[in-house]
Amino acid sequence: MNDKTLRIVYMGSPEIAAPALRALTETYTLTGVVTQPDRPAGRGKKVFASAVKQAAESLELPLIQPEKMRDPEAFERLKDWAPDLIVVMAYGQILRKNVLELPEFGCLNIHASLLPRWRGASPIQAAIAAGDRQTGVSIMKMDEGLDSGPVLAMESIDILPADTAHSLSGRIAETGASLLLSTIPGYVDGAILPKPQDEDDVTYAPLIRKEDGLLDFTLPAVALERKVRAYTPWPSAFFYLNDMLVKVYRAHVAPETERPEPGKRVLHQGMPAIGTGEGLLVLEEIQCAGKKAMDCKAFLAGYRDWLS
Repeated sequence: MNDKTLRIVYMGSPEIAAPALRALTETYTLTGVVTQPDRPAGRGKKVFASAVKQAAESLELPLIQPEKMRDPEAFERLKDWAPDLIVVMAYGQILRKNVLELPEFGCLNIHASLLPRWRGASPIQAAIAAGDRQTGVSIMKMDEGLDSGPVLAMESIDILPADTAHSLSGRIAETGASLLLSTIPGYVDGAILPKPQDEDDVTYAPLIRKEDGLLDFTLPAVALERKVRAYTPWPSAFFYLNDMLVKVYRAHVAPETERPEPGKRVLHQGMPAIGTGEGLLVLEEIQCAGKKAMDCKAFLAGYRDWLS
């Protein structure tokens, strides 16, 4: 089967999934795109379309946005598109057996980790928070389990010391698109065979909730600094300052020259810092409730009770 005769349906939603969609259209025939319904977001609850929807519309591709993929109408539309292959990245819904078995070549998932490490909904955040030095992309043939299908290809990506979930997502998105394009021909021709994952090495990255961003200052500063990066841009790491919610966008760990008790507010080289279970967490960029994000010096100039 040559490139142009292979009919592909793409499923995805957030920005990380858009590059693979665009890359596929340069080589293959996309008969349809499935993405999440438009959702309200932000303080004003304005309704936004997913990044994949925006990309699909700019490419003039057929599009559906079912509330639930198990709806009979959605499955009938998939059948009408007659895919030979379905490609999925960060779609956000579980696919049932009837969908997985619809295409001749099944469903391939672009997963943002080196499987079986970090199966689940938040592999990028989990890798940063755990202090992993590397993560990557896996092209996996989907089964009915949670990211448990056999793997076709993987590519590693270094996690840089300053990486946030946002910056790492960008590199993973581009790597995933490239790896997908280099994998599909061999998979379809039978030259690339799926390899089962080693179940002894499985770790999980559960769905992140907004409240998970709360910083626990009894933990070591190094773990809190990783959490700040892992949870940027969403849901943001945060703490409460005299009942005021403060989001932390950038921070670093100070050398252990001081050992204030966990949660105690101090100054370190003229910057706001907080004692932790081990070391000092020095705040560089924060956002107080109802205010814009600011650097630490601007914050101290406007908030005189830091040490009280």
